[in-house]
Amino acid sequence: MAERYMVTGCGGFIGSKVAELLLRAGHAVVGVDNINDAYDPRLKQWRLTQLRSRANFHFQRLDITDRAALTRLFEADAGSAGVDEVAQRPYAAVVNLAARAGVRPSVEIPWVYYQTNCDGTLNLLEMCRRFGVRKFVLASTSSLYGQHNPVPYREDADTNRPLSPYAASKKAAETLAYTYHYLHGLDVSILRYFTVYGPAGRPDMSVFRFVRRIAEGEPIVVFGDGTQSRDFTYVDDIAGGTIAALKPLGYEVINLGGDRPTQLSDVIDQIAELVGKPPRIERRHAHPADVSATWADIDRARRLLDWSPEISLEAGLGRSVTWYRQNREMALELELTDRTEGTYG
Repeated sequence: MAERYMVTGCGGFIGSKVAELLLRAGHAVVGVDNINDAYDPRLKQWRLTQLRSRANFHFQRLDITDRAALTRLFEADAGSAGVDEVAQRPYAAVVNLAARAGVRPSVEIPWVYYQTNCDGTLNLLEMCRRFGVRKFVLASTSSLYGQHNPVPYREDADTNRPLSPYAASKKAAETLAYTYHYLHGLDVSILRYFTVYGPAGRPDMSVFRFVRRIAEGEPIVVFGDGTQSRDFTYVDDIAGGTIAALKPLGYEVINLGGDRPTQLSDVIDQIAELVGKPPRIERRHAHPADVSATWADIDRARRLLDWSPEISLEAGLGRSVTWYRQNREMALELELTDRTEGTYG
């Protein structure tokens, strides 16, 4: 049956893909995004343009930290009497993908991370309580796991020692979601994403930056010696897992990862081979907030969601390079930054 969903962060990398898959399945999506400048907003506008061409997509430019604006949206929505039957239904779920992501910049400006990731999540949880939305999906992060956790990371590992304000803000959001589950019976799925990459990825992330700079013969910046490994996960797999988590689960924390950690130096070599140019590397010191390795234990995702990653790193990198070549003119205009670790999740 066609349902109606709210997807926050719909102009973002993962949010736009989740909205696309929901729309493709015949559902209606109300997309919320404030189109901030955490990275070049022109890429967010490009993604939104793809969504706006689809029926049953309705966009609201709104900041989830603005509780009054959120309240007005939910109130107007509850009192609407649209022509379309699906558009009149209450939300089947709120999928909160709006977030400030990135380890390093959170050390520099922690306040905005707290406001978006904590206050914003609390506002949405309260809207669910007030307006009878029974399902809440929260994007969380593998950055909650630290050096003291053995790999592969399990969801029941100790995550009480976050290494960055970003990770701390996501931990706070998770605990708020549990509180609303406990007090108000809200069905909650918390998804810890591991190093998401793919076409139209964030320009502050490693794969996007490496593809563009190697393709254009420009130097790439690598923090550390390149032996750090990440559990790279293709964006379509992440979006599919997010949608699978819309089912009733009570309260669950679930890793979504590629289950195949790869050293950063190997990713650089693969991209260089795909674009046909050697990489020029500038090395900088590793940051103390960065972990040396991430690796998801995805047994719980397999068991609860019947989910496992389908796209290999080799195939995903190939698709990322193809997207860059097809959209090179636009991609070349985007502002890049080397402030972040270059991974989402």
